[in-house]
Amino acid sequence: MADRSRIRYGNNESPTASPGTGRKKVHQSPSSRTKHHISAPGHNFRKVTLTKPTYCHHCTDFIWGLAGFLCEVCNFMSHEKCLKHVKTVCSWMASTLVRVPVSHCFSPLGHKKKFCSVCRKQLEESSALHCEVCELHVHVDCAPFSFSDCRQCHHDGHQDHDICHHHWREGNLSSSARCEVCKRTCGSSEVLSGMRCEWCGITAHASCYIILLPECKFGRLKKMILPPNCVRVNSRNFSKMHCFRISESSQKEPDDSDDVDRSVAGNLKETQSTSSSDSSKQTLKIFDGNDAVKRNQFRLISVPRIAKNEEVVEAALRVYYIPDEPQDYELQIYCQQVLVNEDITNCNGATENPKSQSVFKESVPEAWVLQAKPKESEVLKIYAGWLKLGVAYISILITKKTTVESVIKEVLQQLGRSDEDPEGLRLVEVHMGSKQVQRQVLMNQELLLEKLQAIRKNSIRQMNQTRFYIVENRNSVVQVNLLVSGLPVQLSEKEYTELLQEHLAIKTHLVSVTHVYTGQGAVVLEISCFSEAERIYMLAKDTTINSKQISAVIIPEIMHKKLPQECCPLLVFVNPKSGGLKGRDLIYSFRKLLNPHQVFELTSAGPLPGLHTFRQMPHFRILVCGGDGTVGWVLGALEEMRHKLACLDPAIGIVPLGTGNDLARVLRWGAGYSGEDPHSLLMSLDEAEEVLMDRWTILLDAQEVVDEDKENGVTEPEPPKVVHMNNYCGLGIDAELSLDFHHAREEEPGKFNSRFHNKGVYVKVGLQKISHTRNLHQNLQLQVDQHEVELPSIEGLIFLNIPSWGSGADLWGSDSDGRYGKPRLDDGLLEVVGVTGVVHMGQVQGGLRSGIRIAQGAYVRVTITKPIPVQVDGEPWIQPPGEIIISAAGPKVHMLRKSKVKQKKQSGSLKESRTDSLTLSEGVN
Repeated sequence: MADRSRIRYGNNESPTASPGTGRKKVHQSPSSRTKHHISAPGHNFRKVTLTKPTYCHHCTDFIWGLAGFLCEVCNFMSHEKCLKHVKTVCSWMASTLVRVPVSHCFSPLGHKKKFCSVCRKQLEESSALHCEVCELHVHVDCAPFSFSDCRQCHHDGHQDHDICHHHWREGNLSSSARCEVCKRTCGSSEVLSGMRCEWCGITAHASCYIILLPECKFGRLKKMILPPNCVRVNSRNFSKMHCFRISESSQKEPDDSDDVDRSVAGNLKETQSTSSSDSSKQTLKIFDGNDAVKRNQFRLISVPRIAKNEEVVEAALRVYYIPDEPQDYELQIYCQQVLVNEDITNCNGATENPKSQSVFKESVPEAWVLQAKPKESEVLKIYAGWLKLGVAYISILITKKTTVESVIKEVLQQLGRSDEDPEGLRLVEVHMGSKQVQRQVLMNQELLLEKLQAIRKNSIRQMNQTRFYIVENRNSVVQVNLLVSGLPVQLSEKEYTELLQEHLAIKTHLVSVTHVYTGQGAVVLEISCFSEAERIYMLAKDTTINSKQISAVIIPEIMHKKLPQECCPLLVFVNPKSGGLKGRDLIYSFRKLLNPHQVFELTSAGPLPGLHTFRQMPHFRILVCGGDGTVGWVLGALEEMRHKLACLDPAIGIVPLGTGNDLARVLRWGAGYSGEDPHSLLMSLDEAEEVLMDRWTILLDAQEVVDEDKENGVTEPEPPKVVHMNNYCGLGIDAELSLDFHHAREEEPGKFNSRFHNKGVYVKVGLQKISHTRNLHQNLQLQVDQHEVELPSIEGLIFLNIPSWGSGADLWGSDSDGRYGKPRLDDGLLEVVGVTGVVHMGQVQGGLRSGIRIAQGAYVRVTITKPIPVQVDGEPWIQPPGEIIISAAGPKVHMLRKSKVKQKKQSGSLKESRTDSLTLSEGVN
């Protein structure tokens, strides 16, 4: 079956009913029905007449003339001269290329020009899906016909390998991508062509990539990629979306019923238009088994009103991407109540030989069920990959009496291991569906031929997605780690256990608490039962404790001892709500460029899951995608967990997604992210230099109650609280503008989704404060390094840790002054600056003036005599009268500063081919 390939000439229309409208329309050439055997793997080529500009899928060149060769199953188009060179396998044979079955994580595609990996036609936005982890793109109704061939990003105990192989994906390359072997162009924007490794990014022709060595070295990002053989996740009861923490709210993945509805809608228009334009055609509903009948999942074919039985069966097989011989199948009448096991020829009353002369007539029912004819014997492939042998599979002839036990013995005999005990092995049925990989251990006395016939009767398509593996019969240790967050803070391990027993009914003989994070209100549970882990995970989504929603996150196990010596993995934190709301696009890109287990979304339990996952890493770096507030959030969490990390000082880089991005400006990462190539961002991070930066602790000791709290019945002042500062702290007009902006964003959060709009709001609130009186100095007393400092007439007092303020303004100024030293990130000093009002701030922003230099020191004490606005790194509030003390906070933090001159060592073909499909200009916007 897998080796059959042919060219057939005939006047029948191609029965393949693929989704969407293609870029070309073909009509069959009225040539003679001559068959030719060729080397193209699995394709069923037919000569067609071209009526639109068409490109060859093998060489990507334009097909001159009116004749081309089209595969009836997958729509592969070729020159006649290219037929003998075609190496791309047909869609129905894609399962033979699957090395390790791994399911996909589908989500809506968005605005991208891509081609479907199943039917090879161009995708439409409204009916397209893409995988969040790999570069698979399909139509909605083609998704059921794709296989579980996603990237293997971790081990789950079923098939573990220490060597990572290339993971090849066909098509959707840049038109300038070049072949790693022959150095010629291998990409195309017109057709699905060329191959690309989804780990290292190298590209090659379909006829060239087989020459390359199978082992993948991860390309230029090898130092920062977390190797999949170093990650273990026991995930039998969890989907890939749960394992990779992919937000379900953003997926909106269609269920099976949606697949059917869209499938019908996708090709109904095509078949109906064909039928309406040609009165000699009729449209039939085809079900591929009893399961499709129960779910009302069918495909449509258009056939002549009078057609041979074999032609209709062949059209039904093609629409389900099954290239078998039609003689092995039959169509049965579909009835809503029962299935009548009656041959079509009997329904039509044919009197001639039904195998060759029976015909469909106009009076036949419009719905049919495709079924396989029973066989006395057949050849079954037994895959031995999980035994780590040198063979992919072993072919076994099975009959009606063949049992699982006899197959295991036959496999051992063919492997030359007949002296081994067959009780130590078992046969596993694996269904490689695109959305889920299902495994079932077969009983020793089970009859295999009956098993195959039952699968085909249920779904012929499912049989094409089913494998049988022989594995060692060993008892694997179940260990699922869940991080439960959102709990009350500052409790003991015993109190957390009792709390979880009360609200989640955890079973203590199956669940144990391994780590407690009292400051964050989170615990890590180790669970030794899959069903118990799944129950806790799902129940946590609907559980609140003290009116606060709790959440659970699956934590992968990092086997740090297996890391290569030069490996320094990158831990990525992304805040999708920062600034221009471009975080979601970056998450999508970084999941594909790196291992998805390295990428964490901060809206799910914050930085804690990522830091806990990397806690035993001897070396790693951090990339924070967000604004200055997000960077401060991660730095604060890092400080709290520092004593629990093997790497005490991981260096931190920034992708600026906020409004001001002052820290990113100082570290040369730019004023704001505007859609740069994510691969180039990672290369810049790899070449960045480490610098030290001071952090500061601010003690807020309120001694009175503000009027707003008095109105709410509060009579005692707030207890002292501590916050940390990275950039700057402002008192007065600067903080008041931040507070007004904060209130405006809380009232209409949906409008604050662009950096330009946010700055416009700042300008608006600033204009409303122009007439403000300058008397802040009358309400403050300032001490710097134990010395009293007299304040000039100012409206705002600002303490600077970095030489950038208010979206890049130089508030301290560049003029030399003998009284003060030149500010540095790691000098251990704060610069104290005053502003006289909104006009002065505007002049500073425009570069016309600088602030009023007041002091420079390592210890600051401010006494407040009346409530005033205060902001720290953009977070504003009203501070009651009392004292504010600012002092150095622990050790300096390690930051990554972008190199001034970026080294240009990368080849154009690698850069473009690696990231063409990942650029944010094409992202999910």
